[in-house]
Amino acid sequence: MPESVDAVEMQVALLRLRRTSGLPVAFGGLLSDSHHARIAEVNGARTAALRGLVISSGSGLGGKSMALSRPCAVTDYRSSRHISHEYDTAVAAEGLRSVVAVPVVVRREVRGVLYGALREPLTLGDRTFDAAVAAARDVEQALVVRDEARQLLAASRPEPEAGSGAGAWEDVREAHRELRALMPKVLDPALRDELLAVCGRLASATGTREPGAREVRLAPREIDVLACVAAGATNAVAADRLGLRPETVKGYLRSAMRRLGAHTRLEAVVAARRAGLLP
Repeated sequence: MPESVDAVEMQVALLRLRRTSGLPVAFGGLLSDSHHARIAEVNGARTAALRGLVISSGSGLGGKSMALSRPCAVTDYRSSRHISHEYDTAVAAEGLRSVVAVPVVVRREVRGVLYGALREPLTLGDRTFDAAVAAARDVEQALVVRDEARQLLAASRPEPEAGSGAGAWEDVREAHRELRALMPKVLDPALRDELLAVCGRLASATGTREPGAREVRLAPREIDVLACVAAGATNAVAADRLGLRPETVKGYLRSAMRRLGAHTRLEAVVAARRAGLLP
């Protein structure tokens, strides 16, 4: 799967960086290997000089930030003695002077770098640093979610064989619940589609809709709540897992029960399974 976080979460992070810091230019990219990051997204640039630039660990401001695994900044890029100058041509073409670079770090591993820049040689204050760090954290969280989604997808692909024990079906149901809870956090549409498709396969793992069971359509969040309820979660626990308020969970559950013609939480889970909405 391509590094689509560059095209989705990275864009969101750069927009946030510009909005919260007031910096006119923001750009960044993920590592293509253990020592190089490619600038894939640029926001506010006047030229194409920065796009596609490959940053080596230890080289330039971003490379220094990657190597040290901490934010770094210069007041005037072109004259700074604290960085190497392999990328001066691209920086000069865009007219950048004051620049801050922040590494994207996930589980102590550098995964990318974000930049914010001015076209004037001014000292960057704490507000700018805080905004750049917050934007990098957005990308880090997106990568964590994507990593978890891929792990869950890999673990969910094997289907229980005929005659498998109850434990195997509980694994399927737990995987379904985790995937449903993770899906709203994924911004990458291709990955969300894959998660949705796997959830559909898991939900129908026990077979087709039972004969005589009426067809029921539930909203995605109603299914998310029922998946948590099926795992024994209270409204408060389901709310925590799904990032919702307990009152909101209660509303989704009440709506799902009405659609399913159920009077209790257990009846709702059983009806959802009979309708092929839950594994």
